[in-house]
Amino acid sequence: MVSETVRGRFSWTVVVPLAAFVALVATWGRKPGDLWLTLVAVVLIGSVLAAVHHAEVVAHRVGEPFGSLVLAVAVTVIEVALIVTLMVSGGGDTAGLARDTVFAAVMITVNGIVGLSLVVGALRSHLPPFNPEGTGSALATVIALATLTLVLPRFTTSASGPEFTSGQLTFAALASLALYVMFVLTQTVRHRDFFLPIEEGGTAADEDEDGHADPPTAREALTSLVLLLVSLVSVVGLAKLESPAIERAVAGLGFPQAVVGVVIALLVLLPESIAAVRAAIRRRLQISFNLAYGSAMASIGLTIPTLAVASIWLDGPLELGLDETDMVLLFTSVVVSVLTVVPGRAKALMGGIHLVILAAFVFITIAP
Repeated sequence: MVSETVRGRFSWTVVVPLAAFVALVATWGRKPGDLWLTLVAVVLIGSVLAAVHHAEVVAHRVGEPFGSLVLAVAVTVIEVALIVTLMVSGGGDTAGLARDTVFAAVMITVNGIVGLSLVVGALRSHLPPFNPEGTGSALATVIALATLTLVLPRFTTSASGPEFTSGQLTFAALASLALYVMFVLTQTVRHRDFFLPIEEGGTAADEDEDGHADPPTAREALTSLVLLLVSLVSVVGLAKLESPAIERAVAGLGFPQAVVGVVIALLVLLPESIAAVRAAIRRRLQISFNLAYGSAMASIGLTIPTLAVASIWLDGPLELGLDETDMVLLFTSVVVSVLTVVPGRAKALMGGIHLVILAAFVFITIAP
């Protein structure tokens, strides 16, 4: 019993997040050499894997859809903090940073996470079912949020360029927050059953038979929640630390600066991506969709209100409107997503289409 307790306290899922946080504190504000950056990258990947483990422990304790909501909100809150930090300290060329980061997150979640989950789920089970009512509600909220905050600024005329006026930004922030809160209440209270995994026969799954061990105790879940937050803070902080090395690599390859935002968004969303794919492997495709659309929703619904408040002291313009190319990609993603959700059954073909759209986004970002 003592040895099991010791192994639990000193398992890699405990040691790695703490080591990552120590590495973050030790290197913050400094310019480490290439050897240290390599070690930091290794710790960063380990912290991502640890975050997935602790997120699943918390999710198993609180049940769905609360578990998916915990990971989506935790990642997004820290992502928002990273955006604001970069805008404050990044100099004058940060007008489009929030837009680029949020749009990259939307494309990665709506096409990347959904596409991978569809392919994996369809390969594991021929036509795995999911609940189109819950998934459709999430998708509709994502579409409304993206249109109000990323498309509408391109067509307003009160401000020059793809910007909102102060009044318009306030309205967009309040509307985003209202949409997000309404969805969370629908997901967790009003129609919680729409967001639960379903069996092959179309009935709600028994969460006690999802392949996990017995549900963790409250103390274990609380410990995992703390370690999850530590892991996520470390992931975002170490990703920012690695960003100069990423910038040098991107510049060395001759790619545009916008590629840096895509790479960092991929790093930040890696815990959710792994968790979604693992859920698809266990034939819990609804959890994968909860994570994907919930992350896209939180990325917009929490970022825009935060930026509206932060704009009081942030200098310079805040460009939110997408250009024509990105709007075409967003429109294509919306159409394909609707066609994916309506049948309520996953097909590998639709997953492949989503992944091709994501590949097009990445390619156009590299070669605009």
